Amino acid sequence: MTRKLTEYAAVLLVALTLNFALPRALPGGPLKLFASPEALARLTAEERAQIATQYGFGEPLPVQFLDYLKGVFTLDLGTSLNDGRPVAEALGEALPWTLLLVGSSIVVTATIGVSLGVLGALRRREGKGSGLLGAAVVADSVPQFWLGMLLIVLFGVQLQWLPSFGVSDTEGGGVLKHLILPVTTLTVTGLGYLFLYTRSSLLSVLTSEPVQHAHARGVPYGRLVRRHALRPALLPVHTILMLEVGFLAAGSIVVETVFAYPGLGRLTFTAITARDYPLMQGSFLVLTVMVVLMNAIADATYPLLDPRARA
Repeated sequence: MTRKLTEYAAVLLVALTLNFALPRALPGGPLKLFASPEALARLTAEERAQIATQYGFGEPLPVQFLDYLKGVFTLDLGTSLNDGRPVAEALGEALPWTLLLVGSSIVVTATIGVSLGVLGALRRREGKGSGLLGAAVVADSVPQFWLGMLLIVLFGVQLQWLPSFGVSDTEGGGVLKHLILPVTTLTVTGLGYLFLYTRSSLLSVLTSEPVQHAHARGVPYGRLVRRHALRPALLPVHTILMLEVGFLAAGSIVVETVFAYPGLGRLTFTAITARDYPLMQGSFLVLTVMVVLMNAIADATYPLLDPRARA
């Protein structure tokens, strides 16, 4: 347990360091947010330094880094340069929307992807299994932004069945109708990987020596699959699903931007385009913590599902 905690602490320290360094490695700088390039060019070096110091960017980088770490551990993430709001407040408003989107998507993706993966493994020698495999490979290669735009054009513009942008609870169907297209985009683009992983895991168990011996002893195939193959095959899928929650939150930047969805992904995109360092750092921090937290949950729950891992 101590070793695990040390590893997670080291990962978080590296993530925090990168979180501080990467925004400052972007071309340009935060000063462009306050004036046009022409106006900035007319400022003297002293005026530019005064503005940078006022907003916390005039100190040497080591001092900035220590201030940043202090803010992380005291939950004082600074103030957005774009609208003057506290970063913690902006993140607190956006995070529930992302959790709703990611949570809905992971439930649908897990239900469909795992079910089809099991079916694809059991029917691998039939036409249905080959068709599922081909469809999964295609779905896994579809870009999120392309599928999102396609759904907007088809269901939002041409058919006008579903809202395409934002979230509103004043229309019929409320938030649910606004979730359909973003969730569909995340689900379709995530199905292929989960299908392929589930199929591969189940095939590996079905062709293992213990299962083959049980089959040779005359155990019926249906019972063999239910009692001897499914559980060990789905244990690695549990880990993948836990990690997928964190990665989906990070990967939702594209989907939330395409659908103008008011979540953490869109907030991160806005912060990047505006060179809003405090907001960028806060957004990246939350996304990083989510990935590490899901990894920790997967590590903690896996031994509960598989007693062999407790040894």
